[in-house]
Amino acid sequence: MTDRPAAGLPVMAIDVGGTKMAVAVVEPGGRIAAYDRIATPNDGGVDAEGLWRTLESLLDKVAADAGSPDFAGVGVGCGGPMTWPAAEVSPLNIPAWRDFPLRSRLRSRYAGLPVRVHNDAICVAVGEHWRGVGRGRGNVLGMVVSTGVGGGLVLGGHLIDGATGNAGHIGHVVVDPEGPPCVCGGRGCLEAIARGPGLVAWAQEQGWRPGRQDVTGVDLADDARRGHPVAESAMVRAGRALGIAIASATHLCDLEVVAIGGGLSQAGAMLFDPLEEALRTHARMGFARQVQVVPAALGQTSGLIGAAALIFASDRYWNAD
Repeated sequence: MTDRPAAGLPVMAIDVGGTKMAVAVVEPGGRIAAYDRIATPNDGGVDAEGLWRTLESLLDKVAADAGSPDFAGVGVGCGGPMTWPAAEVSPLNIPAWRDFPLRSRLRSRYAGLPVRVHNDAICVAVGEHWRGVGRGRGNVLGMVVSTGVGGGLVLGGHLIDGATGNAGHIGHVVVDPEGPPCVCGGRGCLEAIARGPGLVAWAQEQGWRPGRQDVTGVDLADDARRGHPVAESAMVRAGRALGIAIASATHLCDLEVVAIGGGLSQAGAMLFDPLEEALRTHARMGFARQVQVVPAALGQTSGLIGAAALIFASDRYWNAD
């Protein structure tokens, strides 16, 4: 589908993940005119409708902050799995939503406007290709390393959806067949090893801040920078798993750039150095050695910018109804 939004109008962009819900008004060039975020209510004290009302309140606030403009459409990145493109969502890390009709609800709220929903990691890939480190490159993998690990794939300058909208989901590439169980039911998936909560649990088993319930991957990365040996080992563990998975993806897809976003990506060299070492060890074919792995240039707004691009650049990034 190649329809274009009304010239000059902004897009209401939404990013829903297990850690945060973020909303932005995005202008046609990719500039964010208004933005806000909240922690995702995810402690069992909120049901599906309560979570929807929380999102509606955030939408109202951000629209008001932007001066209540007319919109060209609504673009959304949401954690999966989901039916696609209908976007009945069941995010693994948001138990309150199971088969929640997110796209249908937004269509009712924004009657007459195009509403397009894709996986949140796919929106990171789109954002980085459209306005970030992948701009001008044809073959890009975008990744999120946070509460979960996901990805999206742009090949030949166009988003690849796959049969069910899940192409590029690198989080469930197996990097260690004897590794820990994954929430998907498998074992040794990249997500099982490198996702923030899983990495924290592993570090606590090794003696890092044992018994604490209030620690996160960010705390773990901070302690790694301070030289805590277990925290350092955890970052190496995650980096190596990422490097192995990216080497496989690069051999399969002949990638030019891999952009990594999400909270754990902010660990910097503590994560990227072991990632590079593992990548260069396993990416042995000549073409695969050319791939560049870099932090997402758009930072924590990658997913929002990508969600907006589902509307602004639908000829490249939206292949459904």
